[in-house]
Amino acid sequence: MGIGSDLMTGLGLGDPVIRLGVTGLSRAGKTVFITSLVANLMDRGRMHALRAAADGRLKAAWLQPQPDDTVPRFDFERHLAALTGPQPRWPDGTRHVSQLRLSLRLEPRGMLSGLRGPQTLHLDIVDYPGEWLLDLRLMEQDFAGWSAEVLGRMADRPGADAYLAALSGLDGGRSDEPTAQGLAETYTAHLHAAREAGFSDCTPGRFLIPGEMAGSPALTFAPLPASLTDSRLGREFRRRFDAYKSRVVRPFFRDHFARIDRQVVLVDVLGAIHQGPRAVEDMRRAMADVLTAFRPGRAGWLAQLLGSRRVERILFAATKADHLHHIQHNRLGAILSAMLREARDRADFSGARTEALAIAALRATTEDVIRQDGAELPAVRGRLLDGRQAAFYPGELPADPAMILHPARDGAATWLDGDYAIMNFAPAPMTARPGDGPPHIRLDRAAEFLIGDRL
Repeated sequence: MGIGSDLMTGLGLGDPVIRLGVTGLSRAGKTVFITSLVANLMDRGRMHALRAAADGRLKAAWLQPQPDDTVPRFDFERHLAALTGPQPRWPDGTRHVSQLRLSLRLEPRGMLSGLRGPQTLHLDIVDYPGEWLLDLRLMEQDFAGWSAEVLGRMADRPGADAYLAALSGLDGGRSDEPTAQGLAETYTAHLHAAREAGFSDCTPGRFLIPGEMAGSPALTFAPLPASLTDSRLGREFRRRFDAYKSRVVRPFFRDHFARIDRQVVLVDVLGAIHQGPRAVEDMRRAMADVLTAFRPGRAGWLAQLLGSRRVERILFAATKADHLHHIQHNRLGAILSAMLREARDRADFSGARTEALAIAALRATTEDVIRQDGAELPAVRGRLLDGRQAAFYPGELPADPAMILHPARDGAATWLDGDYAIMNFAPAPMTARPGDGPPHIRLDRAAEFLIGDRL
């Protein structure tokens, strides 16, 4: 083999590549998911449902330099150290696009396996904030339509009063920059408060996670009532809204989203249920909007952008399954599946395979039973963020997802049968045998769905 062939092999230029996108709304666990997935593909002792690992075809996995020199590297080593150190803690969340390349060495099988040597498959993992994905809908809206939609749903959300008061105090649509900045800041504060209260559809997404664009004119606008959309301020906000779409949203989809082969969307279903019916309905609608981004054949600008490419598989994962006893995991998965039923049917019809799972990328609890009023309750036990140990029973999820979804669709303010509690557990100190990755729940099944067919 000549020098040129050696170089080509070393760079892996002829090896197949899968680009796996990982997204989800804030606190859904994107960073933990990627860190645990990579660690468990490198040390596969807990990946029993990943068939290539179970039958020995997957021989090795190692990190390589990422192929995109202009995209920040996902800081796997630092995140793994945070999760597995002497005093484990949750790593910082996703604030920008990042990437990591994991190379997988595979032993060929079949009649011709003796004629072929080991093969290499590169898994390029692309991490990006789910809030940015929700901006897809903005591309098909004008400023007046977006404003009307946002103002129409704002009343029931926290922080709305302050923004509506700022609108009522406008002086005839004055368009000076301090007025624009004040409105944008008040509206952004409303978005942060709404997200903290469990609402998912909070656009524009870059207002929440601006990255390097903080303070730029493209992020300095806010919704206006119809009476002001043709004022000087309205015309300026419309110009900035259009600039946001053309200079922020479109490049993101062109440079990152359009190149993805497989996709994971992480969903904090338990957090939304805890916040109440309105948060669940808002999440349901937001996830339906997310799925429209993956529909092959979609008319308009996205179809032109994607061309013939298509996302082949989409996994929706309800995270934090370790906050529930295992007897409730199927119910959590059923609720997620029901939330996505209408949108999933559209994606399945157009050829993309979809799946819904309840997972915990890093298991932070053990199962327990607590006794209360003479009854035994299936609980979980773990270390709280303040270091204390606690056993916790969050309540029983209904066997019929309609008991969650119908009140949500009907706009109920609270659950009729009581509240569903959540507790914030810290990562548990880890003890693992050689060859074992971090403990998890169904991460191996998630990996089998996403990449098992290519292994």
